[in-house]
Amino acid sequence: MVGPLILFLFVLAGATTGWLSEEFLPMALSRSIENLGMKRLILTGVGALLGLFVGIVLQQLRIKLIDKIRTMPTDLLVSRSVGLITGLLLANLLLAPVLLLPIPPKIIFIKPLSAIVSNLFFGLIGFNLADTHGRTLLRLFNPNSTEALLVAEGILTPASAKILDTSVIIDGRVNGLISCGIIEGKIIVAQSVIDELHKLSDSSNNEKRTKGRRGLKLLKNLRDTYGRRLVINSTKYEGGGTDECLLKLTNDIGGTLITTDFNLSEIAHVKELKVLNLSDLVLALRPDVQPGEKLTLKIVRQGKENNQGIGYLEDGTMVVIEDGNDSIGQKKAIVVTGALQTPTGRMIFGRLEKNLPLN
Repeated sequence: MVGPLILFLFVLAGATTGWLSEEFLPMALSRSIENLGMKRLILTGVGALLGLFVGIVLQQLRIKLIDKIRTMPTDLLVSRSVGLITGLLLANLLLAPVLLLPIPPKIIFIKPLSAIVSNLFFGLIGFNLADTHGRTLLRLFNPNSTEALLVAEGILTPASAKILDTSVIIDGRVNGLISCGIIEGKIIVAQSVIDELHKLSDSSNNEKRTKGRRGLKLLKNLRDTYGRRLVINSTKYEGGGTDECLLKLTNDIGGTLITTDFNLSEIAHVKELKVLNLSDLVLALRPDVQPGEKLTLKIVRQGKENNQGIGYLEDGTMVVIEDGNDSIGQKKAIVVTGALQTPTGRMIFGRLEKNLPLN
């Protein structure tokens, strides 16, 4: 209803302008049409068409602006608005002395020109500064906060928000990282992630249903433990799936995406977004094992080769043991002979200590 009303008002304004603009026509053009009624009718029609064109263009801009505002995170919208208003206020305060100066009539256009330029300049500066440092600006609204004072002095860098994807919620290890203080700041869960977990929990597939319910239970535990630190972001993005939504959300709020999805983390790196892959974190925290080091572990199954046995370290690292197939189910002393790093993890090679040649 609003759209047609706006178009009607623009058409009416254009037609009225055309009807009243007869006296502003060039003399030669005005004389070519002697009938005053016909002249005003033509001007009214042209004005109505121009009003319709301008109305359609502005209507499209209005729709795009509303969609942008609806999909924009609240903190980003508030900080940008504050920055823009602050810039405009500063521009008008600085402009007041200029407008009061006595200026000759020949160059009187300097006043409106300076008003337009100064408002555009300071408005854009305020908008861009708020866009870059918006969250810090919002923190400063609480002057009694020690953290806010440290941020204001540049001593403390504010923790970025952490966005959890579906895979890391189902994985469950993120709860331990948060409780240990390794993951700081706000914990943000997109509504699309919750919808995906809900869909999984209602799946007819038993494995998917278990994963979905485990993810929803983890979110409930996070809410009970951390309260308002867990934020549900209901921003809706057009097109794409959950991964695309998470990438756009991470880009909009300048946060860090937490995931165990290798492909999603690689896409985030390509888009130059902050991302933490828990698999990379686990690899980085694994103890370094050097050739010649002795380990004691249980051989649990046979390897790909007939003479190989397979065991695992406490962190899940697979150890391939030469001539270990005869010792499956037993704990044995292993001497490390080498290690191989792969994109999906690390693999260690070793031999039974008794099978090593004596020096």
